[in-house]
Order: sequence, then C-alpha cells, then structure tokens
Amino acid sequence: MTPPSSSSNSTTRRLWIEGALVVAFWGMILMLNVGQRAIDPRGGTGITMPVLVITSLEYILWGCLTPAIFWLTRHISLERSDWLRPVLLHIGIAFVVAFVIDAVVHLAFDRLYPGQRPWRYHPLHQLLTLRFLDEWITYLVVLAAGFARDYFLRYREHLKESIQLEADKARLQAQLTEARLQALRMQLNPHFLFNTLHAIASLVERDPRGVRRMIARLSDLLRYTLEQTGAQEIPLHQELDLLRRYLDIQRVRFQGRLDVTEDIAPETADALVPNLILQPLVENAIKHGVSRIDRVGHIHLRAWREGDALHLSVSDNGPGIAGDGVPDLEQGVGLRNTRERLAGLYGEAYRLTFDTTGPEGLTVHVALPFHTAADLLTHAVTEPS
Repeated sequence: MTPPSSSSNSTTRRLWIEGALVVAFWGMILMLNVGQRAIDPRGGTGITMPVLVITSLEYILWGCLTPAIFWLTRHISLERSDWLRPVLLHIGIAFVVAFVIDAVVHLAFDRLYPGQRPWRYHPLHQLLTLRFLDEWITYLVVLAAGFARDYFLRYREHLKESIQLEADKARLQAQLTEARLQALRMQLNPHFLFNTLHAIASLVERDPRGVRRMIARLSDLLRYTLEQTGAQEIPLHQELDLLRRYLDIQRVRFQGRLDVTEDIAPETADALVPNLILQPLVENAIKHGVSRIDRVGHIHLRAWREGDALHLSVSDNGPGIAGDGVPDLEQGVGLRNTRERLAGLYGEAYRLTFDTTGPEGLTVHVALPFHTAADLLTHAVTEPS
C-alpha cells in the first residue's frame, strides 16, 4: 500500500504539472491567434495594442476557468443513468461562462480604450454573434478535455490498484507456497526420525555394538540437518552429503547386505534440488526393495543433465512392484510428500515416474528444471525492478 505522504506528494506534483500544461496550452493558443492576425490581417484589425491586450485577457480568463471546469467534470459526471440532467446542466453552464467571458472582455475593452469601438456594446446583442458561439464552443472543448482527463486519472488509479492487488496476491501466494513447502519439509523430519529409531530398535538385542554405531551416525546426521539453512533448495552435492550419512545408518542396519553405487555427472554438482528430495526415494527403495530380499540389495543413484532438465533416479534390485501397485506406493508419506513439494516448487515443470518394466526392482525417476544458485543470482540482478 502506498504511504499517505507519498500519495500526497504525487498529487501535488500532478497538480503542478497540470497547471503548467494549462498555462502552456493557453499561451500557445494566444501565440497562434496573434501570429495569425499578424500574417493575415484581413480579419479586420490586425495587430494593435488594444487587440493584443483584449485577446490576452480572454485567454487568461479561460486559463483561470479551466481548473474549475475540470472540477465540474468530476462532480457532474455523464456516466450516471440519468445522463440527460447533467448534459442540460453543462449546456446551461456553457452559456453562462461564454456570456460572462464575452461580457468581461468587451467591458474591459471599453474601460481601457473608450471611444474606440465603432458600435455600442450591449450584452444581450452578443448572444447572437459568432464570437459568443466561439466562446460557447471553447467551453465545450475544455469540458471534453476535462472528461478525458478525469477518465485517464480514474483509469490510471484503477491500473495502479490492479497492479498493487496483483503484487499483493503474488506475495501472499508466495508466502502461502513457502509455508506449505516448509510444512511438507518439516513433515519429513519426524517421519525420517521415526523410521531410523525403528531400525535402531530392531538391532537392540541382536547387535548392541551396531546400535551404538547407528546412534552415533544418527546424532551426526541430525546435527548436519540442523545446520542446514532451511532453504527449500540446496546444491545437489549437499543433498548427496546428507544422503550418504543416512545410508551409513542403513548399512549398519543391514550389516553388509546393502550396496550403494553412484553415477553423478560432474556438471550436476551445483544444481539446486529440493532439500531432502533423495532420502524419501532411497527409503522407498530400501523399504520395498532391499528389505524384501535375502541377498545383497543394490541401490544405484544417478544424476545427469539433458538440456535444461536435471534428471535424478534411484534404482533397486528388489522384487519390484506390479503396475497396479504404483498408486498404492505413492500414498506413502515420503513419496506423497515428495510429489507435493515438487508441484509446489516447479508447478508442471517436473516429472516423477516409476519404471517397473525391468525383470526386477524398481526405478524412481525425477526430472526438474536445471538451475544453480549462480543462475538465480544472475536472474535477480538482470530482472527489471
């Protein structure tokens, strides 16, 4: 919202500009009139001091009356349903203004230059002259300019309000999206912690030493998580750092039955990805893949770039899942949360798919816009304010 002082300053500046334009307009009309008389004196008098003084007086009067006529256009509007009444009112005012200006000009002429008029002036006779008609038409022209000005000011005000409304709407939408994404991200923390504590509990009796190692690694992981800035996106290399700490815990749990390989393209290291985007995918591979087989479980992580897209995939060698089981799989907290966060961050510019066509296992594939922190900084600097 615009501060009151700023709005007041803007109005004052606008009034000064309008005043200068009114003076410039009537001054230009005066010069054109005088110039025409000088070039073509066939109109009768040519340029004499009385003509110059009286002509100047006429346009000074119109210049003084212009703000008042503009005021009338705002307070006697033609946009009402009973438009006939304001039309008749403006026609009547036009007659009065034209009569007054014509009378003032002629009376001033008689006072300043007595005896120089070849005929005696009478106000009522002037109603039948072309000069009076000229004054009346001049009023209507100024009136039309006032309506155009009023329409422009209202349109500009409406446009400013619309822009401000859109800006407020966009800001509130951004705040809402940020709050929603933050809530989704925070939802992962207790979910992840619960699963890890459950894994620790499963080792309490059969591997006390492993429990101690898991607790130490969990403490390290939680400390690392707390050190994160809380940003919605982090570089991929940081996300992989966090994921490796999580996998250290899972390796203790599976005691040699978990093998993880990575194929990370070097150019993707600084690409921004949603915070904690890979952990739910790996957790899904462990829960529905590795934990359901009695041999060594393999998880393969890939990251590569294709054009303007960053691709991430997590594959396992578990028993796989039938195509009709994918919808149920997506109802889990981790994957459902992941899809909602991707939609909140990238709209429709992402893909989250499941490949169940292989002989075994499952591949979860994520595609999202490729961008880095440097790209965002460059965009922020070059974006017009």
